[in-house]
Amino acid sequence: MTTATTTATTATASEDTDRAGVPDLAERLAAVTRVAEQHLQRTEREATFPEEALAELRSTRLLGLQVPKEEGGLGGTLGDLIEAGMVLGRTDMSLAMIFVMHCQQAEAVVRHAVSPLREELVPLLAEGRLYLASVTTESGKGADLFKSEVPLHEAEGTLEIDRTVPISTGGTSADGFLITMRSPYATADQHVSLVYAHRHQLHVEVTGQWNPMGMRATHSLPLKLSGRIPAHQVVGEHGAFHRIVQSVFGPLAHIGWSAVWLGTASGALSRVLRLLRDPAGRKRLDLRSELLLTRLSRARQRLETVHAMLRRVQALAESGTDWSVTSHQLLLNNLKITAAEECHAAVDELIDAVGLKHGYLQDSPTRLEKALRDLRSAALNYGNDRLHLADGRLCLLDPDVRFA
Repeated sequence: MTTATTTATTATASEDTDRAGVPDLAERLAAVTRVAEQHLQRTEREATFPEEALAELRSTRLLGLQVPKEEGGLGGTLGDLIEAGMVLGRTDMSLAMIFVMHCQQAEAVVRHAVSPLREELVPLLAEGRLYLASVTTESGKGADLFKSEVPLHEAEGTLEIDRTVPISTGGTSADGFLITMRSPYATADQHVSLVYAHRHQLHVEVTGQWNPMGMRATHSLPLKLSGRIPAHQVVGEHGAFHRIVQSVFGPLAHIGWSAVWLGTASGALSRVLRLLRDPAGRKRLDLRSELLLTRLSRARQRLETVHAMLRRVQALAESGTDWSVTSHQLLLNNLKITAAEECHAAVDELIDAVGLKHGYLQDSPTRLEKALRDLRSAALNYGNDRLHLADGRLCLLDPDVRFA
């Protein structure tokens, strides 16, 4: 996230006191992970979307985690979202990323959609009947959310969608799409609108394949979307998508992704430790090895660092922080960078610790090979290099080096 925001990510400090979280969240998440485990090998092998797990996310109403209780949702807090990302990430990073990205979209609808669109979408989210996919990437512009070169045309009370997207996570399974395009009234590429489209309002064409190294079950195919939608299906104001990025998309992306990556790496470490503690494992590996113990310690240290940063950013968000404060903005960006680097490094270190059989082979119960491939995407998901450039500029604005 490279620009400021003046609102908290999910709740102001006063609101948070009224939102105690979802008391049965663990049970709902356990139901989803049980289903995900049953189909994990197939979705990984075939690089197909985890439809069965999505069905469980619907039936548990976790798709409505971000919807307030008074509007029929679960009324989840930011802490609930972090917990969900970590728990799902322990089982399957693809599923966890699918979920937190949906929650990011849902939060944008809850906080920025206005009547009559809000009244139409919020009940569907609350009931688990609306899985949202994001359409924000464009060929040629990189990951710059603040710019779009694809014009949105308005005529006779409708908006014309004609949009290609190089990567759309879950786009073939989504019930609806949040789409960025250049505002009909734009005078610059930075005047971007966010519009909502039901699946039945669009022609959805798959234009390529998805056969990646990791994150295989996200099924992030390239798509072409075309159709017409009513003019009122704008989330927020025309040309003002930057406000949604500042208040929702950026903070929730960095926080949600980091929770998922931490969950994935924590799950990997847990499986390694269980293997080592098993009587059979103790026979195969020397638990007195200083090299093994040091690598376990370093992996744990890396994850503790990420966890501490994540909880610090959570506390700032829940306090209603002003993200335009340079030190706060740097911390938010550095959370993403650090989580991406340290979680991947921790798993890489665990592979060295347990060796070829349990670190490198696909059929190992540690699943380290899968975790490493999945976590390699973290540094590329809104690239760390791009964030370092932004942070370098921010550093020049803080010569006293004040910490959040």
